Amino acid sequence: MGEQEDRAAVRQRTVDVYDFRRPTTLPRQHSRVLEVAFETFARQWGTQLTAKVRLKSTATLEQLSMQSYDEYSASLPSVTSMVLCRIDGSESRLVIQFPATAALSWLSRMLGGSTETAVPERKFTQIEHALISRMVEEVLEDLRYSLGNLLTQAVVMDGIQYNSQFAQAAAPSELMIVASFSVNVGETQCAATLAVPADVLLSRLGDVNPTVHSVDNEALVRTQLAQVPVDVAVQLTAAPVTPAQILGLAVGDVLPLPHLENRPFDVTINGTRLATAAAARNGSRAAAVIVTTEEHQR
Repeated sequence: MGEQEDRAAVRQRTVDVYDFRRPTTLPRQHSRVLEVAFETFARQWGTQLTAKVRLKSTATLEQLSMQSYDEYSASLPSVTSMVLCRIDGSESRLVIQFPATAALSWLSRMLGGSTETAVPERKFTQIEHALISRMVEEVLEDLRYSLGNLLTQAVVMDGIQYNSQFAQAAAPSELMIVASFSVNVGETQCAATLAVPADVLLSRLGDVNPTVHSVDNEALVRTQLAQVPVDVAVQLTAAPVTPAQILGLAVGDVLPLPHLENRPFDVTINGTRLATAAAARNGSRAAAVIVTTEEHQR
């Protein structure tokens, strides 16, 4: 019976189509930069909600991914609030999505009401629309602060759509950076998303994380090694001795050195002789004048 269940499970597995010509996976270094930015935005958003609704609120980044706009819109509830925002220089729209019921409960708290009352899913009235618009403007300010150099263009609110299937923020195949959040206001929780056209952010990520072509690697390594500090010693020629001689040393003993009186000192690095030098002075300090150099082939 167990074997039959395993075969049935294998038959029920689904296969996800992946287009290698249009990869939808963020590079690790880019993903980390964006995660830090959106986590900062989540903290800012939670602080703003706390001040607005006068109730402890938090926003937590749950997931960060890159999806086509068609995939993103299909993952949203059919009835929800989608705030579309214009970005200077881009035909696509930035999207801030949250449940309309959650937004209405926030407004109720802002106006002195209670969240215990059930709020129906409906469109915003003119007054509610104005209050939500002001809130979104502050959210956009927090977003631009959090993203920093990743989002330098002006972003302004364009309108609110209530049906995810009819909101045309971008072309169906256009890639979007989608951040999913869990928003807690008091004891209530809701899911919210933020979608930014990938071209807007990825074009700036190259400046944040510059990459260097591999042909320059050798030159870069040589440049880096040339700046590494090393200890240089100016010394006499080493004298070989036995352990018995060392153990038998007493005050007044003399160790003969093979270094000739007229021979320059050895200039060594980690025991390897690279040059010879003569004793000299540099102001009040002792110095060594390089006399000869040696080439060491590896």
